Amino acid sequence: MNKQSLSATEWVKSSYSGHDGGNCLELAPAFPGLAPVRDSKIAETGPVLPFTPPAWASFVTAVQQGELTA
Repeated sequence: MNKQSLSATEWVKSSYSGHDGGNCLELAPAFPGLAPVRDSKIAETGPVLPFTPPAWASFVTAVQQGELTA
């Protein structure tokens, strides 16, 4: 995964992201073999976290079930 391959990727903003520029998460669901995630507020310059699809699914499930706390 490199910046060039990610630049052509379609990013989708999470439906749980704030509409006021607050907590904004984007995912590239069609990226082959990975689930890249980024903060949309700094999308162009910030880091991208690459998850395997099973790891991302486990994370989402844990969040939905309240297993992760701040």
